[in-house]
Amino acid sequence: MQTELMSMSAPGALERALEILTGGGQVAFPTDTVYGVGALAFDGLAASQIYEIKDRPAEKALPVLLGDIRQLPQVAAEVSAMCQALARQFWPGALTIVVPRHADIPASVSPLATVGVRIPAFAPTIELLRRAGPMAVTSANLSGQASPSTAEGVRAQLGGRIPLILDGGVTPGGIPSTVVDCSGSQPVILRAGPISLEQILQALAFLSNS
Repeated sequence: MQTELMSMSAPGALERALEILTGGGQVAFPTDTVYGVGALAFDGLAASQIYEIKDRPAEKALPVLLGDIRQLPQVAAEVSAMCQALARQFWPGALTIVVPRHADIPASVSPLATVGVRIPAFAPTIELLRRAGPMAVTSANLSGQASPSTAEGVRAQLGGRIPLILDGGVTPGGIPSTVVDCSGSQPVILRAGPISLEQILQALAFLSNS
């Protein structure tokens, strides 16, 4: 397979990405941390191929990225007041919220009863996600290798394995998002990151007082 590399700001770039995604393909693009590779979240076959592309263990769930908070009910079986409060406070941004998985989300995206979702704080990617809908996305690297912060870094690892890389410049890299499980009655930090438990509890303080 020949891998195209297009500037994300080039005329027709997003349309080309949407063409590939709706045709069951995968696209790599920048986020607010590193480059990711993704497929439409409701396309079970396309999502399952990400594991092969990355040589990724199949038992690992794929996070889902959204372009708008209004897409959340499409991927969550239940959107609790806690989840809504955290999404309003921290999205777009470095908080992945684990929610009960909607029945329409394929097991190839998450074999669990839950799925992690967030909106990345990177405007060009938000626009892609708004147009494509929810996407199953993980870092655009071979499993066990460094996550790339440039389009050329993606091509070095995944060139020939995916149809398209959107070049959005150098990504900030840095700390992966905080992962908080909101599928129960209380928030539980599954992975520490830029947003602390204290900040999360502060954002939820009004719920306990209401």
